[in-house]
Amino acid sequence: MTASSPVLEATTLSKHVQGPEEKLALLEDISLSVMPGDSLAITGPSGSGKSTLLTLLAGLDVPSAGQVYLNGAPFSAGSEDQRARLRGEHCGFVFQHFQLVADLTALENVMLPLEILGRKRPREQAQHWLEQVGLGRRCHHFPEQLSGGEQQRVALARAFVVSPALLFADEPTGSLDYRNGEHVAELLFDLNRQQGTALVLVTHDPALAARCQHQLSLVDGKLHA
Repeated sequence: MTASSPVLEATTLSKHVQGPEEKLALLEDISLSVMPGDSLAITGPSGSGKSTLLTLLAGLDVPSAGQVYLNGAPFSAGSEDQRARLRGEHCGFVFQHFQLVADLTALENVMLPLEILGRKRPREQAQHWLEQVGLGRRCHHFPEQLSGGEQQRVALARAFVVSPALLFADEPTGSLDYRNGEHVAELLFDLNRQQGTALVLVTHDPALAARCQHQLSLVDGKLHA
């Protein structure tokens, strides 16, 4: 991959599922690309297919037609194990409901992806990233001992600790009050700029979407600029 090549590219993606009487089209003819360091917001009403599209782009599901490329390599065509390996090496994730492991401390949650990948000095790197998100003094706290905003900041540290080329964020401020949501959003976009990590953001929030360089709207399974 060169600097002018997309980190993520989707070509004519479609997703169909079998309904009670006929096949249902969840997504039709979706094409998009995300360049290094770019930020892309995907918006749309509930039921428009945003979550389905995100799972396809992240290799968590496979399309009925079309292809997803990650760093120039065929992504959706790989086996489940191959997709998991590429996802672990190149992608980070931030979810609406944090998805932290309850019986691990903040530090251990951030160390986890590094340990899975066999990276060196996971404790030092995890500590560094908790300090980056302002939680250096809370590293030995468990998720239940942290506020929602703090848990999402741990999730941000966990997402960025592997130095991903691409970050997927699914309603990252959706479970937070306004103040904490603003803090998390500021951190998300600051880290996006500082690290040069491409960002794909799925959100209902027009103000959050407006912070991205590019916006696409998903309506009835089709993308609109």
